[in-house]
Amino acid sequence: MPIRRLPEGTVNRIAAGEVVERPASVVKELVENALDAGARSIVVSIASGGKTEISVADDGHGMDPDDLALAVERHATSKLPDDDLFAIQTLGFRGEALPSIGSVSRLTVTSRAEGAEETFEITVDAGTAGTVTPAAYPRGTRVTVADLFRATPARLKFLKSDRAEAMAVTQTIRELAMAHPRTAFKLQADGHSRLDLRAPAAPDGARDQRLRAVMGDAFADNAVAVDFERGTTRVSGLASLPTVNRANTRAQYLFVNGRVVRDRVLYGALRGAYQGLIAHDRQPIVALYIDVAMRDVDINVHPAKTEVRFREPQTVRSVIVAGVRAALRAEGPRPATTLADQTVRRAQPAPWLHFDRAPGSPPAGRRPSTASPGPDSGIRPRPADSPPDESAHGAGYARARPTPPAEPGTEPPLGYARAQLHRTFIVSETADGLILVDQHAAHERIVLESIKAALVRGEPQSQILLTPEIVRLEPAAVDVLSRRSEELGSFGLVLEASGDGAVAVHETPAILGHVAVADLLQDLADELLEHSTAYALRDRIEHVCSTMACHGSVRAGRILSIEEMDALLRDMERTPNSGQCNHGRPTFVELKRADLERLFGRR
Repeated sequence: MPIRRLPEGTVNRIAAGEVVERPASVVKELVENALDAGARSIVVSIASGGKTEISVADDGHGMDPDDLALAVERHATSKLPDDDLFAIQTLGFRGEALPSIGSVSRLTVTSRAEGAEETFEITVDAGTAGTVTPAAYPRGTRVTVADLFRATPARLKFLKSDRAEAMAVTQTIRELAMAHPRTAFKLQADGHSRLDLRAPAAPDGARDQRLRAVMGDAFADNAVAVDFERGTTRVSGLASLPTVNRANTRAQYLFVNGRVVRDRVLYGALRGAYQGLIAHDRQPIVALYIDVAMRDVDINVHPAKTEVRFREPQTVRSVIVAGVRAALRAEGPRPATTLADQTVRRAQPAPWLHFDRAPGSPPAGRRPSTASPGPDSGIRPRPADSPPDESAHGAGYARARPTPPAEPGTEPPLGYARAQLHRTFIVSETADGLILVDQHAAHERIVLESIKAALVRGEPQSQILLTPEIVRLEPAAVDVLSRRSEELGSFGLVLEASGDGAVAVHETPAILGHVAVADLLQDLADELLEHSTAYALRDRIEHVCSTMACHGSVRAGRILSIEEMDALLRDMERTPNSGQCNHGRPTFVELKRADLERLFGRR
């Protein structure tokens, strides 16, 4: 059949399929327009999850009648003054949002330009634009979208329930509010307030206030401040302690130059930053702001504008990894406050404890025990008629020695060891409570950090193969491995291209032991081609270090003296990331005196 030009209405509906997926995407486009217009207050109202009505009102600079008529035309925009697609300083730039939305709904735009005395309005009904007419509205712009997808009713079948769509709109506003903390946001759904985020009185600390208001006090109290810069790339924001994590990435908020993005490079960088700190199936909670030079990032990748492409993704990844790790390392040993709350909630009095029984009678429901305590009964008091025994290790009991009182402000953060429980846990007394330490988990982290530090200090230990192993790969894989051979050599992997689509491996990292060279090279080539970073080798070395540390650390069940326990506590205070073991589990829990008083009903 002959080639023909599509009607304008059909073109707009096709564009709407890319831009307008659901009510939340409409809200995102309209709110971004308001932010580009300099709005300091944005009010969003929706009905039926946004299916029947969406209203976005702002106090931005507004539009005059001529601009209002152009705003609903396809590919008309005020956001590309010099047509340079690599110097975009606004959130929207395609000029597709309003005409696309108007093609599948009834769109009404009411606006008064800054300094103007009159307000004007234009309506677009299923792609047909009306004339500009006078209206009433204060300074700024209000966009109303009625009966979304009325022109394409088949799209309505793909929408979820009103509640689900309202939740998606709420999440969109939350993300935009975090990206722009100096703007006030209000959201109403079916006449009920869903969000009310006020602009801060002072610009200083606006971001921290907004993150606390949106993500909650629990996150803010258990997060570290990230602020790291290298060249023209900077990362800042908040990252959770490793012991505070989620099962998915839904609580990871990433912003690039003020844009809400979802990028594989950034998610991969977070996995690298927390590698060895949390379990492999858990995800950290973060709100990170990445600032890069405009020409180093391409935001013109997708109409939804949630994807970006970096000119140097490896540089961005390294900045995020270095920044988050530096912040976690600088924090020192710090347990999450949520751990203490969980401990207090779970601690319940023994069900057989009844205080109305006669003195000397056994507890209700239990018989008095005549059996001697077993070797694994944990801490138990020394018999009254026996002499003090400073080495009662066989009984699973380490006797606490009196500790000289420390000068105010000089007591170590993890306090002084007092006893050992069940040959597994160390009880330490602090100035304001107590700390329970998992001796194996704590020492495992100490050993791992020592192994990693040794690798950093010295030359990579490699093992020379008796005969080079020849691995045949596709040409692209051989080429990328050859170009990155110097970097791979820094890890102890020495290789060279041997021609005819093959790579000769002469040395492998000694820490890997016996390794399937062909599988290793294929994994490296795949990741270098996709991410330009040798993740696989680093991951394997990290995994082997973790395994070595696990087998070389103090095992649960080993009796420790008070001196050994104190030495372990001091090592924890000097070791980075000592708040969690290599598998992401907490190494200690702190209970403040107030927590203990709550346990016993004193407060």
